[in-house]
Amino acid sequence: MGKMSQNASIESGGKGPKYKRVYLELRGALTDGTHREGDKLPSENELVERFGVSRPTVRRALAQLVSEGFIARRMGAGTVVSNRSENEVLVFGLLIPELGTTEIFEPICQGISQAHSRGRHDLLWGPSFLKGASKEVQAEHLCKYYIERQVSGVFFAPMEHFEGRDAVNLSIVRALDEAQIPIVLLDRDIVLFPERSKYDLVGIDNHRAGYVLAEYLLRSGSQRVAFVATPFSAHTVDARIGGYKEALHAHHGSAAEPMVKWIDPNDVPAVEEFLHQQQPDAIICANDFTAAQLLRTVTSMGVQVPAQLRIAGIDDVKYAQLLQTPLTTIRQPCLEIGSTALLAMLDRIAHPTAPAREFIVDFELVVRKSTEVNGQERSEADKHRFNGSGKAVEPHQSSDGRDSAAGAGGTVSSQGAEP
Repeated sequence: MGKMSQNASIESGGKGPKYKRVYLELRGALTDGTHREGDKLPSENELVERFGVSRPTVRRALAQLVSEGFIARRMGAGTVVSNRSENEVLVFGLLIPELGTTEIFEPICQGISQAHSRGRHDLLWGPSFLKGASKEVQAEHLCKYYIERQVSGVFFAPMEHFEGRDAVNLSIVRALDEAQIPIVLLDRDIVLFPERSKYDLVGIDNHRAGYVLAEYLLRSGSQRVAFVATPFSAHTVDARIGGYKEALHAHHGSAAEPMVKWIDPNDVPAVEEFLHQQQPDAIICANDFTAAQLLRTVTSMGVQVPAQLRIAGIDDVKYAQLLQTPLTTIRQPCLEIGSTALLAMLDRIAHPTAPAREFIVDFELVVRKSTEVNGQERSEADKHRFNGSGKAVEPHQSSDGRDSAAGAGGTVSSQGAEP
């Protein structure tokens, strides 16, 4: 029989209900293989002494383990470890404020749901609270709901696009921490690089994604590549900007001129001013949604994409290939992110004290018409830039030598315009 590690008294230390802390300690020993099927657990008196808690506290922890199928109480044999391989059911909460508005999260949730695990798992989407309330209020109420339901873990995509997002994100994870509920972050961290939170994170390498897109544009002929994002974006955008800047310096050296603009892509006067002042020949957008909005704005100004301006995004949402000018983008492997997130959660439950880890899933560069370059179109691009009204003016000189490969290691595919 495996041995349970000795624990200092938790009667007065730590946060959260005492029985919950005893329960989590015992469950960790049951899920990491310390105790195997048929092993006998220590008696209630031994657990009282070991954890420094009262007998009712130990009984409540054991009762929850019994209800979840971890252990069974047998007459004359005491408390033994059960075989949970067939009847284990873990319930996980989805705390994704952007679900329904940010397209990548639906297939990520699908990946979590469809992933195979040793036992069964269910996803709890949670009810809608306070119709008409802000997303941050909805998220905080959903967090409380999951805590009341005592879910096995929460998949959390930190909030973005409003000024107080960091405070709300921290409030949510602190509440889950106090309830001893494991957290796996999806797509983004709750802190800005170079800081790193204490939670497991699953997503793509956003720094490399920014680098790959910029390098592709530079190596295929663009000279003045800009980066556009909306204010108060997720911290992943800062990582993408970092990769973009690194690619510029690798290509241009000390002559590199990063052009990062935090702007509403629907604001026509602001976009006109940016194009007139900076004269970019290509723009990387923080995501496909921003790219689609910018594409519509510049088209309304009479700017030809890609002949005058090349535009790329990140995510490869469904509509990216259906736009009037199909969008070059980084394809996020959403199903794989979801299945990896489930593995991360199960391992976190089994090893609650393990260091935080970052699970990086590879991406693919998908080249479409929005950055297309061939003989005549490149010649036109070399002849045109923009004045304040989007009309043609003489450009900066452009160099030759075009290579569409993504030298930083992203997989590349090329797709023509959809019929």
